[in-house]
Amino acid sequence: MCHIALWAFLFLSPLTYWRGMGFNGVHYLMTCMQPLFLMIVFYLNYLVLAPKFFVEGKHRYDLLINVVLITVLGVTLHYWMQYTNEMFNLHHMRRTYDLLGTISYIVRDSLNLAVFAAGATALALARKWVTTDQKLKDTEAARAQAELKNLRNQINPHFLLNTLNNIYALTAISAERAQEAIMELSKMLRHMLYEYQEPTVPLKEEVDFIRNYVNLMKLRMPAGVDVSFEVNCLSCDLRISPMLIISLVENAFKHGISPTEPSFVHIQVFIDKANRVVTFDIRNSNFPKTEEDRSGHGIGLQQVERRLQLIYPGKHIWEKGVTDDGKTYYSRITIDTK
Repeated sequence: MCHIALWAFLFLSPLTYWRGMGFNGVHYLMTCMQPLFLMIVFYLNYLVLAPKFFVEGKHRYDLLINVVLITVLGVTLHYWMQYTNEMFNLHHMRRTYDLLGTISYIVRDSLNLAVFAAGATALALARKWVTTDQKLKDTEAARAQAELKNLRNQINPHFLLNTLNNIYALTAISAERAQEAIMELSKMLRHMLYEYQEPTVPLKEEVDFIRNYVNLMKLRMPAGVDVSFEVNCLSCDLRISPMLIISLVENAFKHGISPTEPSFVHIQVFIDKANRVVTFDIRNSNFPKTEEDRSGHGIGLQQVERRLQLIYPGKHIWEKGVTDDGKTYYSRITIDTK
């Protein structure tokens, strides 16, 4: 649109020659040679010379071609306008014939052409920069999506391995409990097979998934373990990335339960419907593992952190650590779902 407005102005500007005089179509067309030459220089640089030479770093070739082009067109334009003015006896617009006057007119016309050549080159560079920047963004987005998909795919075997280990342990304790655990696992697998394929799922379904896992874990917990799962509100339409905090819940049961000492796992989900913010607060008794007892190398936590960075950049807060008394480990993630 800007191009059309610019060239419309330049091609219509010769009409000002006939203020107070009759319009002459032939003369008008002949005086349009000046904006025509400007257009040739502009688009030759914008579409051909700048992309092929200047953008590719071949500046001297671009400069040499432009110097020759502008000089030839500048000389041609000067003599063409001189011929036009003489042809129509426009004495007040006639150009001087002496050498100094001829050179000054040629330099002036050439400078006008050079300005348009420089402007075209600058626009071509800007276009190239925008295109390159967009390609980089598209490439980065594709890479991030591929990485995110890979991270999500890694969760399935990691999660299933831990769950199957739990069910295996139950078979030695109670066949009835093992059957209940298999039923809970089937509910979770249904979630993973159908809802998990989407980028986001309703928050209620994700909470149900976590609740099923907690119920499954309760089946193998000793009677003295305090396990709670609380949600302040589910009557909302918030959506969230699936299985985002399951690794944190797994770790709470894995590292927060002692076979000999009182233990607890408390999970709370706070939902702020007005601001569309959800907070997952997980607290468990702190029983640090020795180097010999550690397994998994923290892969689950690394996945959570990376997924948060990819899905909610600048829209999440993750606080984790041990309370001052050293008895409780906490992990609190606040996510802005807007």
